[in-house]
Amino acid sequence: MKPVTLALLGAGQRGQGAYGPFAVSNPFKACFVAVVEPDDLRRETFCLTHNITKEHAFRHEEDFFKAKVSCDAVLICTQDKQHYSMAMQAMQAGYHVLLEKPMSPDAAECIALGEYAAKTGRILVICHVLRYTKFFMKIKEILDSGAIGDLMTISHNENVGYFHQAHSFVRGNWRSTKDSSPMILAKSCHDMDMLLWLAGGRCTRVSSFGGLSHFTSAQAPKGAAKRCIDGCAVETECPYSALKIYLYSGERGWPTDVLTPNPTDDTILEALRSGPYGRCVYHCDNDVVDHQTVNLEFDNGVTAVFNMSAFTHAVSRTLKLMGSHGEIRADMENNEIEVYSFANGDVVTYNLAPATAGHGGGDLGIMQDFVALVAQGTENTGKSNHEESVHSHLMALAAEESRLSGETIDLKAFHKKHRNLSY
Repeated sequence: MKPVTLALLGAGQRGQGAYGPFAVSNPFKACFVAVVEPDDLRRETFCLTHNITKEHAFRHEEDFFKAKVSCDAVLICTQDKQHYSMAMQAMQAGYHVLLEKPMSPDAAECIALGEYAAKTGRILVICHVLRYTKFFMKIKEILDSGAIGDLMTISHNENVGYFHQAHSFVRGNWRSTKDSSPMILAKSCHDMDMLLWLAGGRCTRVSSFGGLSHFTSAQAPKGAAKRCIDGCAVETECPYSALKIYLYSGERGWPTDVLTPNPTDDTILEALRSGPYGRCVYHCDNDVVDHQTVNLEFDNGVTAVFNMSAFTHAVSRTLKLMGSHGEIRADMENNEIEVYSFANGDVVTYNLAPATAGHGGGDLGIMQDFVALVAQGTENTGKSNHEESVHSHLMALAAEESRLSGETIDLKAFHKKHRNLSY
């Protein structure tokens, strides 16, 4: 069987770092034959890694689509607001699509993508990579086995991590709702997808509360400079110091390699002097929330509460799932799942082996699944399918509408309202 041929649109951290290595490790299953990337160094690096010819290396997606490159599928790993247009063009051109989340910050565009994929039979997989982790697959297996009876309630915490919030959502690309997406979509559409998957029903009502409370100019300590490198009077005691996060930590992988493709003391210092990641977290142009709570009701009677907070040490997810005959406690950082039985008091603990691939092994898992789907020509049968992805995106967008309006949102009405918008 010939390998599945792929084109990458966006050779940044996700495209090049998370999904690209699959083809290198599995050359008989997949190979990249084209790349679209405006940054010269990233584009050239990807071409060298994957033996892509100059004729199939493009700065802009318009040139790629005009060239009508012969390949089976495209991976779209660009910025949030580019996703809809690129994915729709790709499907119209006959390509199958692996689309980085979120599908779109616009509910009507999410619905339109799902409906077009269903109409044409294109494989459209959204990168909800948590479905492919051993951790969440084990929780799902335990639920489906009936070990805790009927699921009643889920309490799910996304611990963003103080430095991760500062990096991605205060200084970084996802700091602005206008330029990317609201936090509940940009960061937590993974979690909405997990809640949908684990609950086993369709969401009917959503309410949400939260806001941006800490990373504002009003919270700036006295003596805080505009940049951490500019003789800031409080830099040494500030947990969000860019010097601490990027330079003094000694870390040369993520997140430091986002500042510069070749992290050294000199290149990092230059990035902190001139780039967005050197700014004081209290003097940025961010507007996304730093904490949010979402309440969800499902059509099978399951209820869930989701808490997202920037103010944690660990970058992790913790859950408690409460059933009629027992409960599950789970900690993703430690890969530990504990199952308690009400009937006899037995406790079964699962200590899963640490994943070597990103997102708890999910980055590798979704590539394996997508490539297999394309090779088999089978639509909508993977662990992540576009129908559920559309629904979980609407959950996230409805939560944001609730947070802003103070109203509880009916999901059927929300879907109907946005489906009536034409694209």
